[in-house]
Amino acid sequence: MIDLSIVIVTWNTRDLLLECLSSLESAILAVEQESEETVHIEVIVVDNGSRDGTMAAVRAGFPFVREVVLPRNRGFSTGSNAGVRVARGRYLLLLNSDAVVFDDTIPACLDYLDRHPDVGILGPQLLNSDGTKQNSFHNFPLVLTELLPKGILQFLFRRRFPSRRWIGTEPCEVEAVAGAAIFTRASVFARVGSLCEDYFFFLEETDWCWRVRAAGLRVVHLPKVCVVHHQGASSKRKEPVLTRIEYHRSLYRFFRTYRGMTATALVFLIRAAKALFYLVSKAPAAIFGAEYRARWRMHRSVLIWHLRGCPRAVGLAELGSISSEAFAEEERFSSTHFPDFDSKSEAHAD
Repeated sequence: MIDLSIVIVTWNTRDLLLECLSSLESAILAVEQESEETVHIEVIVVDNGSRDGTMAAVRAGFPFVREVVLPRNRGFSTGSNAGVRVARGRYLLLLNSDAVVFDDTIPACLDYLDRHPDVGILGPQLLNSDGTKQNSFHNFPLVLTELLPKGILQFLFRRRFPSRRWIGTEPCEVEAVAGAAIFTRASVFARVGSLCEDYFFFLEETDWCWRVRAAGLRVVHLPKVCVVHHQGASSKRKEPVLTRIEYHRSLYRFFRTYRGMTATALVFLIRAAKALFYLVSKAPAAIFGAEYRARWRMHRSVLIWHLRGCPRAVGLAELGSISSEAFAEEERFSSTHFPDFDSKSEAHAD
């Protein structure tokens, strides 16, 4: 019997994926050497139609990997669900291709799940590439969190809005964990269903955490167990504007599903107003600074997307669904309507 199935979804992140698999190979070897009982682990890579030779490199360097190849980019939820359907483990790890695990990550998380059967989802502490802490958990979106800076809420109401700054070192229950590394059980998928495939990218794990908690299971963060996450390497740096637009689309979908249409309309207006305010307030700085100019153009594109009624034709889903023959033409379209930004500029989802 397989104890753990690790499912990794990738799209044109060959080098990052190879680093991820190398860390997993080391971690699995450490588990086998240190565990008193045999632990069976399988690794499943779901390729979302990559064009960078991803799977050829995986086959050459990591022949133990099971592969699921999709004809085009179907998004994180669909890719993860495709991997879970062929997984044989009683535990599952949904892992980003831009993540790196440590040798003690897997045994620590499996041990915690073994000792706490009421935990449905477990999230480790994510680290930036330089070792600093990354946001690894969050609250469910509220109109309040759109109106007030999260830092203020986290400072004034630390139990209601926990932060990595005040979380401490002991395991703690949270509303949702970040999707870069999620440990769960196969039985949870059977109980609450798969990830919602209406989300192409962003908030799919938040939606799933909501459903897991609604089913009476806990979502827990482990501050002492770490995973490095090269944040944004798979989307933000490649398509910063489309990434930000995709986040807004997912945010509105979450509000429609769990907060109602009135709250959705309020958040829509708040987000559009913020984009307009940025355009007006930062216009002078954009004239003189390349980074400000890039961000100014990004907010302009986001505002235009709102004013056009949030068209589905603009976003990561449409970019990922095109054929290889049309890829060059799509790149020309993106550079015309959504100007490229310098390497320091990213689309920040928060």
